[in-house]
Amino acid sequence: MTNQTPLSTLAGILDTVGFDTITADHVTFTGADPVLPSNFLLGTAGAASIAACGLAAADLWELRTGRRQDVGMDIRTGAIAMRCARYTRKVGGEASGGMADISDFYQCGDGRWVQLHCNFPHHRDGTLEILGCEATKEAVAAAVKGWDAAKLETTLVAAGMCCTMTRTATEWEASEHAAAVDALPLMEITRIGDSDPEPLPDGDRPLAGVRALDLTRVLAGPTCGRTLAEHGADVMRISGPHLPFHPALVMDTGHGKLAAHVDLRDETGRDTLLALVRDGDIFTQGYRPDALAARGFGPNDLAAIRPGIVYVSLCAYGRSGPWRDRRGFDTLVQNATGICDEQGGDRPWHLPVSLLDYASGYLMAFGAMTALGRRAREGGSYHVQVSLVQTAHWLKGLGRVDAAADALSLPDPNAEDVADLLMRSNTPFGELEHLAPAVQLSETAPHWARPVVPLGTHEPVWPA
Repeated sequence: MTNQTPLSTLAGILDTVGFDTITADHVTFTGADPVLPSNFLLGTAGAASIAACGLAAADLWELRTGRRQDVGMDIRTGAIAMRCARYTRKVGGEASGGMADISDFYQCGDGRWVQLHCNFPHHRDGTLEILGCEATKEAVAAAVKGWDAAKLETTLVAAGMCCTMTRTATEWEASEHAAAVDALPLMEITRIGDSDPEPLPDGDRPLAGVRALDLTRVLAGPTCGRTLAEHGADVMRISGPHLPFHPALVMDTGHGKLAAHVDLRDETGRDTLLALVRDGDIFTQGYRPDALAARGFGPNDLAAIRPGIVYVSLCAYGRSGPWRDRRGFDTLVQNATGICDEQGGDRPWHLPVSLLDYASGYLMAFGAMTALGRRAREGGSYHVQVSLVQTAHWLKGLGRVDAAADALSLPDPNAEDVADLLMRSNTPFGELEHLAPAVQLSETAPHWARPVVPLGTHEPVWPA
């Protein structure tokens, strides 16, 4: 396996979707892997996905002005950006603890490991009901010992819960679903309808005047919306008032956004969302394939309602294969695809970053901006498709850090170690410390024009 450089990794992303309007002469990378305790090329992957967004934003700026921008990206900054939530905290307080409750690796009676993901209350309660135990790690560990790993995975998945058995890379690659994923590119941008070309709205930023609806949850999808906002888009985070959420991740991914509640369980909520779609440009969603289509909000539905829409889909396991309808999260996909087995030793262990989440979020934003550029030049409605498992296959294919670097022994940087990358914002949550935008643009420095706010703060109405 030949290790990829940041520039060749970026070129691979651009080639995947036929993006060739700006050459590599306008991109500069600094630094090198390893940055964090892992042999995976985390800085390379993170920096390349973020730089792709920078190039797409620069392309939109050139469409507006005729002027090109230079893009700068640091490998260390790219790696740290893949664990952004770890450095988001109220000033004077502690950062989020990450995985919650009983979410962890557990060893089954056959000696194999599983990971349970129980961060949402309904996933925790459903898992405990099947295991028949109390909500403590000790009780869960004892209950899991009574199961074979594959049987427990199958049983929990069938019940709509979130679990994967730890697999080696070889085991995963031999699976039917891995073959289905290998048949897909890293990401896809598909024209799904015709419409007249639409010039970008007036404004002094790459995405000024562009309206984006963010119907995603947790981390990857909301990172897409945050990225669009840092280049000037009006992004509205739409959440259901009845849905669980992680407050720390709202603070991490909410910068620059409006935030409104819309309840799609009733007709009024559906009508409200449709009105927003008709006056919008980008629609991002992070549900399993076909879930929103069943409610009339699939890509073809919205292309008919709003010709010229850019529809961005995120899912865990991709659009094809036997696992396409499974619920999943970054850590579960790491565990299923052999990443945790490789990262660990005597037991599986996660990467020191949520790279599948964050990199997928940046790829979504890159896809959305690329599709906007096509709409401006050619017209049309577009469907951008990204999944965590496709990002996992991509990461694994980039190569590994030189063994001589002994990357696994590197220290794990805390907030003081990355102080040069942090900024502070005054928000309704209080004063927050968090990572600043990672990419550098020579003419339109990325920034957030709005502070992060609690979900449901605003009315579901586009600003004038």
